[in-house]
Amino acid sequence: MPLKSDTVEAASRSLLLLEELNRHRVTSIDRLHKATGLPKSTVVRLMKSLCAMGYAANDRRQGGYAVASRVKSLSNGFHGDPLVVEAARPWAIAFTRQYHWPIAIAVLDRSSVVVRFSTIPDSPVSPFHGTLNTHLSLLGRALGRAYLAFCSISERSMLLDMLARSQEAEDKLAIERKRALALLTAIRKQGFAERDPMVEPRSSNTIAVPILVNSRVLATVGMTYFTSALDRGDIVQRYVPLVKSLADNIATSVSSLQE
Repeated sequence: MPLKSDTVEAASRSLLLLEELNRHRVTSIDRLHKATGLPKSTVVRLMKSLCAMGYAANDRRQGGYAVASRVKSLSNGFHGDPLVVEAARPWAIAFTRQYHWPIAIAVLDRSSVVVRFSTIPDSPVSPFHGTLNTHLSLLGRALGRAYLAFCSISERSMLLDMLARSQEAEDKLAIERKRALALLTAIRKQGFAERDPMVEPRSSNTIAVPILVNSRVLATVGMTYFTSALDRGDIVQRYVPLVKSLADNIATSVSSLQE
């Protein structure tokens, strides 16, 4: 058992040093010692190992240690969710626990959006059993409309061109470019998107807003509810501000993770 414990501790210390190294262009043993709280002798020993393995380099001309190119190889096998989904997960779960209605996070996937995270399992009042990995229309669904309405003009034009060439019935609105643009303008003006009222199931609806970082839409977040439980006044006055605040919190977390 002591051997296993020592091995785990050595690994955690090495990773701690790598994380701290990654925060600086160049740093010193003394600064690594102060930042991590590890004894200087331990820092020296582990840095020698990291340098020998190609994960760090000691350049005395620049005044200390820096991460080396082999660090990039540590992420080669990672194919997880986009950063925005990782950032959204705790906020979305907390929202559903407090307000009960399910939250979905969708990202663009060619000419549609795909649900990459959902709190349906956490919701006692979800209209759906599951939506994870479901592709949704950009012009028929709230999560898609929120993306299309708030993305850049050039991206919107490109996506509408793609939709106009598609064969899906829900996207035929894209053929009538003027009507589609009028719809998207109205969505931007009111600040949120709703599902096309003709799309089933009509017993529920979704409100959705973009998650914006540096004026770019990274994803959309939506809340689905039973129309018999909430009237539009409740939605506009109470829930739209809550969903917008949720999107802002997610965007802030994305920026923090990027830093």
